[in-house]
Amino acid sequence: MSTTLAPQCSATPRVLSGRNLTLGLTLTYLCLVVLLPLSAAFLTASTLSGEAFWRTVTAPRVLASYRLSFGAALLAAAVNSVFGGLVAWMLARYDFPGRRLVDALVDLPFALPTAVAGIALTSLYAPSGWLGGPLASLGVQVAFKPLGVVVALVFIGLPFVVRTVQPVLEDMASEYEEAASSLGASRAQVFIRVVFPAILPALLTGFALAFARAAGEYGSVIFIAGNMPMISEIAPLLIVTKLEQYDYAGATAIAVVMLGISFLLLLVINLLQAWVRRRSTGQT
Repeated sequence: MSTTLAPQCSATPRVLSGRNLTLGLTLTYLCLVVLLPLSAAFLTASTLSGEAFWRTVTAPRVLASYRLSFGAALLAAAVNSVFGGLVAWMLARYDFPGRRLVDALVDLPFALPTAVAGIALTSLYAPSGWLGGPLASLGVQVAFKPLGVVVALVFIGLPFVVRTVQPVLEDMASEYEEAASSLGASRAQVFIRVVFPAILPALLTGFALAFARAAGEYGSVIFIAGNMPMISEIAPLLIVTKLEQYDYAGATAIAVVMLGISFLLLLVINLLQAWVRRRSTGQT
């Protein structure tokens, strides 16, 4: 009887039908939603000659907007990686009064319209605002400066890090930390040797998501940035400005460069994430 049941138990489950249909629908959807708009942008930018394209994307005002957009996005993503990780740690490991309220507040930037967030941050950090006034007396101006751009990008990027790292911490077994502590490891050593390697891939994913959102952010930034050319003007605003001037080719040229830079940075982050996963898997 055992001989008869063995082939049935070891048989491989049959693959669900509909693979070709699902694959076709997926590729069609991606082409319509992603590839077609991107192709239109590249086609519009290609109407410029090579010299005109280079002159448009390397103008001093455009280069300054690139530096601010990507520099502020990287800085905001780095800040969120640190403090977002701390928030995720608190929500995953500790129970305290108001925990559910804090957990709900983390998702507020997802639901809040970006224009509302920009107006609220501007009112708060303006020289006459609750936080902007004391900071201005110390010689620190946030609103209408590049620092205001970073503050807005930190606000909209925080949930990406928290919601990426929090599930990993919740699923992580505490036995490893207890075993390390029983062997004489300090709290710092437990975090560096046990906890941090486990959450690093998720932390890099949250960093990438926060950076991708921040690099193209527009609504929450234009109110607090001041939008001064060469100082606090972001690249998305410059694209909108060119569209209002009916310079569609120039706007798409800047958009194509932003797309290329964002893709390269995200590719580097993804490669780093894959390397970290392979390394952690090899160690285990």
